[in-house]
Amino acid sequence: MPVTVYIPTPFRRATSNRDRVEMNAPDVGRLLDEIEAEYAGLRGLVRNELGEVHHHVNIYVNNEAIEDLQGLGTPLRDGDEVAIIPALAGGAR
Repeated sequence: MPVTVYIPTPFRRATSNRDRVEMNAPDVGRLLDEIEAEYAGLRGLVRNELGEVHHHVNIYVNNEAIEDLQGLGTPLRDGDEVAIIPALAGGAR
């Protein structure tokens, strides 16, 4: 079941500048396992050493935050779109 994963600009160095990759996984947690196995440079950027998504990273499945679904256990279906979005910080005071 191929799922399209959007790779944000700051993380594209790990995917040879690809903005989207296709992966096969039954749920979000396994998707992250697969994507980190194929693109080792992503390891540590999305999740911590315990496998939890960093607080400054949001993951969406078909435009819905996984926190509003089933978290890392959110099931994936053929054709789903997953977006990994790091939070932006900064600006003037």
